[in-house]
Amino acid sequence: MMDEKYIDALKALSEPNRLRLFWLFLHVDECIAVAEALDIIGDTQYNVSRNLKMLYRAGLLNHQKKGKWVFYTLKEQAAPHCKALVDSVRFLPKDEFEEVTRRCVLRLSLRVNGECILGADTETWQKKLNE
Repeated sequence: MMDEKYIDALKALSEPNRLRLFWLFLHVDECIAVAEALDIIGDTQYNVSRNLKMLYRAGLLNHQKKGKWVFYTLKEQAAPHCKALVDSVRFLPKDEFEEVTRRCVLRLSLRVNGECILGADTETWQKKLNE
């Protein structure tokens, strides 16, 4: 029987914003708060939350609530075919992800002591984005 999680992972990574998010977990930071993901991707709260949940259900991410924040983290893969799938995303050309990487680095620069302190779409974020 085909590994259902593997099929779920393939489906999850087939949507451009989910692929962008997962690529960021691999290249920029293994831990991203939902509020940060909202600003980075620039989509609605519903869509970003749904995309993160799909990556989680596919076994690609873990999630954890800390206070009022929900953080998603990269999940370590044990099965060789799952590691290969993750590597296929890891080795996608960086230039395809320049804009989302720029937004991610900017958004994560607003952390204090490595922690997310700002909700989504704040005035602080808008100023930083337009600098």
